[in-house]
Amino acid sequence: MIDEFAKDHLHGRLRRDREALLWKLDGLSEYDARRPLTATGTNLLGLVKHVATVEARYFGEVFGRPSPEPLPRWQDADGSDLWAAEDETRDRITGFYRRTWEHADATITALPLDAPGHVPWWPEPHADTNLFAAMVHVLGESVRHAGHADILREGLDGRTGLRPEYEQRIDEEARAAHRARIERAAGRAASVEAR
Repeated sequence: MIDEFAKDHLHGRLRRDREALLWKLDGLSEYDARRPLTATGTNLLGLVKHVATVEARYFGEVFGRPSPEPLPRWQDADGSDLWAAEDETRDRITGFYRRTWEHADATITALPLDAPGHVPWWPEPHADTNLFAAMVHVLGESVRHAGHADILREGLDGRTGLRPEYEQRIDEEARAAHRARIERAAGRAASVEAR
């Protein structure tokens, strides 16, 4: 009984965070969806591509259910899953992500939580695992990158939130006052530390 509850709960959270990550692309230009927004090149469309690849691997090859989408061998990973090349359209990448969901969801539905899997890119003795551990791992990746996307999107145009229904109108004046209050607190703390 607890296994089915745990599986359904983890799966529900994964579905929620998938949608949140995709929502961060809504209304953005091609340039803003792709451009590097950190010193390491992190960008919104690249995050979607990366999480799609993670799901395809963990809910595909780890359980002997290879993704129907073509993937490079994991041994050949070169970081190209973290950004979109000019010939990779947004629709192609988001379509890949959605098709990956279908394959991942089929794996999650078909297997019990204790179904054995093997993650060849994990070091021994951790490479042998099960569906529960893979679900927790992938959920952690998804949450982490959805958080990155939230911060990146806020930096682009101020939009924040987990889902469209929770988004509030941007009040620039209130945001500026709030930010100024936090800046003052940081400055005061730094001056106390300097004494």
